[in-house]
Amino acid sequence: MKYLTVIAAAAACVALSLALAGCGQNVEANPKLGAPPPADVIHVSDGSTFTVDHPEQFPLATAGEHDAAPELKTTGTVSADISRNIPVISLASGRIVEIDARLGDTVTKGQLLLKVQSQDIAQAFSDYRQAVADETLAKAQLDRSQVLLEKGAIAKKDEEVAEDAAVKAKITTETAEEHLRVLGADMNHPSSIVEIHAPVSGVITDQEVTAAAGVKTLDNSPNLFTISDLSKVWIICDVYENDMSFVHLGEYADIHLAAYPNLVLKGHIANISPTLDPNIRTEKVRLEVDNPKGLLRFGMFVNATFHGPQKQLRATVPASAVLHLHDRDWVYAPDGNKQFRRIEVIGGDMLPGNLQEIVSGIQPGQQVVSNALVLQSTVEQ
Repeated sequence: MKYLTVIAAAAACVALSLALAGCGQNVEANPKLGAPPPADVIHVSDGSTFTVDHPEQFPLATAGEHDAAPELKTTGTVSADISRNIPVISLASGRIVEIDARLGDTVTKGQLLLKVQSQDIAQAFSDYRQAVADETLAKAQLDRSQVLLEKGAIAKKDEEVAEDAAVKAKITTETAEEHLRVLGADMNHPSSIVEIHAPVSGVITDQEVTAAAGVKTLDNSPNLFTISDLSKVWIICDVYENDMSFVHLGEYADIHLAAYPNLVLKGHIANISPTLDPNIRTEKVRLEVDNPKGLLRFGMFVNATFHGPQKQLRATVPASAVLHLHDRDWVYAPDGNKQFRRIEVIGGDMLPGNLQEIVSGIQPGQQVVSNALVLQSTVEQ
C-alpha cells in the first residue's frame, strides 16, 4: 500500500512539471504575454560584424554633410613682444635713495620710478659752472679786444686770439650742459639727486634694484626696471613639419583661452622660424595678438587653431551615434542580412543640433545606428 502511494506522488510531480514547462513555452511564444524577446547576437569571424535577430530595435540615422576647412590645433605660450620691452637705466652711478614703483605696477610715461644720489651729477654740475664762468670771461676779453682794435691799441692777431678763446669757451659750456642732460639732471635745480622717470607707459615686468642699492656704470650694471607694453603680445607655437602646410605668413589663427572659453582672439602669423628643432622636429611659429584688455598674461598656455586654405565636405551624425571605445571612435553601420559592421572613425568638432562632425571613416548619406551605445551593450551581453 505504501509503495502505491509513493508511485502516485511521483506521477503527480512529473505531470505538474510538464504543465509548468508548457506554460513557460506559451509565454515566450506569445509576445502579448510579456516583453519582446531579446536580440540574439552572432559574431561573424572577422570580429567587426555582428548578426542581430531583431535589427529593427536599433533605429538608423543618415549621415548629413558639412563644409569645413581642414584645421590644425596646437598649443602656444604667451610671451612678450621683444620690441615692446623697454629697459630703464641710469647713466649716472651712485646709490638709490628712493624707489617709487614696484614689480607688477602699471606706470605711465614720465612717471617717477626712483631717485639716485650720484657723484657723477655733482661733478657734472661743477664742470658746467666752471665752463659758464670761463665763457663769461672769454666773452668779456673778446669785447675789450674789439674796442682796443678799433682804437689801434692792439694788433689784429690779438683780437683773433680772444675771439677763438670765446668760441672754445662757448663749446665747453654747451658740452657740459649736454653732459648733464644725458645723466638726467634737471638744469633748473642743481642737485646731486637724479630722478629716473618711465620712458614709456606699460607694466613693470622686471625689477633689479632695491632701496639703498648701488647703481654702477652702464657697462656692468643690470637694467633697473623693464617696462613692457602689453597692448600687443606674442604667442609662440610649435608646429610639426608634417603640418606646416597649414601655416602661412600673413594669415590668421584662432586663439582660445582656457580661462575664457567663449572668447576667440585673432593671431596674425608674423614669423615662421627657418630652422627645425632637431629633437622633436618642430619649428616655431610666432603669432602677434592684440591684447587691449590685458587678458593674455606672460607664460599663459593657449590653444591656437590654424585653418587650411581649402574647404572639405565632411559627414555629420548624431552625437549618440559615435561610440568612444579603447581611445578610439566607432560607429555601427547596417551591413545587410540583419548584420551590423563596426567602423572606426575620426571625430571632429561638435556642431549645433547635437551633431558631431566626422573627419574620416564614413561619407555623407551613409546610414549608421543612431544610438551606438545601445547596440554595443547588446553585443557585450
